[in-house]
Amino acid sequence: MRLLSLVGTNMDLTEAIKQYVESKLEALEKLTVDFEPVAELRVDVGKTTQHHAKGPFFRCEMQLHVPGEDFRVESENDDLYKSIDACKDLLRRRV
Repeated sequence: MRLLSLVGTNMDLTEAIKQYVESKLEALEKLTVDFEPVAELRVDVGKTTQHHAKGPFFRCEMQLHVPGEDFRVESENDDLYKSIDACKDLLRRRV
């Protein structure tokens, strides 16, 4: 599986966030190993707004393209890492 893009919306992507996303994608890598050509993934993490301090304003969106099919999942949560985990689980179920 090839990670085409990892984008941060309304926030800076730290090295810790990048490493966390990449570590979570290892579970998806096992599911997409048999696809030819290579499965392609786009990830967008960030805040839905810049001025709220409470509530589910962290979001993660993943778009996976495999030959013949496109999968898109999205999750919003009060914690960025929970949102990433939820997205990974949703995408894993869909694949």
